Amino acid sequence: MSTTPLSAETAPAGGPTVRIGVLVPLTRPGWVEAGQHLLAGLELAARDVNDAGGVAGRPIELVVRDTAADPRRAAAAVDELAQLGVAALAGEYHSVVARTAAARADALGLPFLCSSAVLDALTEQPTPWVARLAPPQSHGWRTYADFLLGAGHRRIAVAAQSSVYWASGIRILRDHFASHGGTVVEFDMGALAPNALCDELVDQRASALLLLVGSPEPAVSIVKAVRGDQRLAGLLIGAPAGQPEFAEWTGLLGDDGAAIPFLRYLPEHLSPLGTRVEKALRERLATSPSFVGFEGYDTVAVLADILRSHGGDRARIAESWPRVAVEGTRGRIQFSRTPDISVWQWARAPIQVVDRDPAEPERLRVLHVG
Repeated sequence: MSTTPLSAETAPAGGPTVRIGVLVPLTRPGWVEAGQHLLAGLELAARDVNDAGGVAGRPIELVVRDTAADPRRAAAAVDELAQLGVAALAGEYHSVVARTAAARADALGLPFLCSSAVLDALTEQPTPWVARLAPPQSHGWRTYADFLLGAGHRRIAVAAQSSVYWASGIRILRDHFASHGGTVVEFDMGALAPNALCDELVDQRASALLLLVGSPEPAVSIVKAVRGDQRLAGLLIGAPAGQPEFAEWTGLLGDDGAAIPFLRYLPEHLSPLGTRVEKALRERLATSPSFVGFEGYDTVAVLADILRSHGGDRARIAESWPRVAVEGTRGRIQFSRTPDISVWQWARAPIQVVDRDPAEPERLRVLHVG
């Protein structure tokens, strides 16, 4: 099991600590940049909590484990962290990994506040042990579909890899487009090379192509192939899962990575807390912070509030989800039971569709608000 050392700001400062287990992808094949942003937000919030006196005078200690986008590794990490006596689990970015972690946490009776994963079915059955900050995939991806429909797209193509997460996204898109008289055509990128995909797109006459694939590959190669094919000059490329959010995207694609709409979970205007956190994250990361960093910060802010009120007893933490009312970086956080969602859900998480400005790829443009 790979372990990320505690940073000085989250390590014990004397006296007993309140331990929070943290799951983040920090090595390949995990989305490393997303994991770094998530961890930066978690650590910044832990530092702020400890600088303000901790939890009832006890400092928070983050015990970090790298999941590397591997569900089996995540399950082993949950078991280990439970044995180490953590009060709760936090984090994770990849939906398939978070689903495994949530199932294990549920079985062990360990509270888990999931930061970023969006898969609707985070657990097979309703559970009192798991809560989530990110909006469910069905809500976010329907918002994305509404953006496409509003822009006049009725026939879209998806370039997809095999995964529960991508398959769920395709179902959401297909159902939503069908209800509006639209069509979704699916291409299996396990069987097609990017150039062959271009030929298929010409034949299918879709007006938009959505990248339901991993980043950087094969997403980057697909974008390069499509952008380089004059037959597809008018085709919109989209990435609802957020591949263009991170600096690596622009570094690998340059101008070709612009004008590719993606989902981002930020409000139109950050709160004063959010503005302060944005500045601090920018200094830590030496780049613009993604929404994932804010999700990390809000995760620890919520858990710290619960720990102050209810202590470190796991059952009492889980019982407190419906009583949470915390001012986070992106709005007031409260959890409720949402139809067809098996975990406690922040129902008002903000949703935007944005892209990178072709004239200035470092700048993000808000195209649609959910």
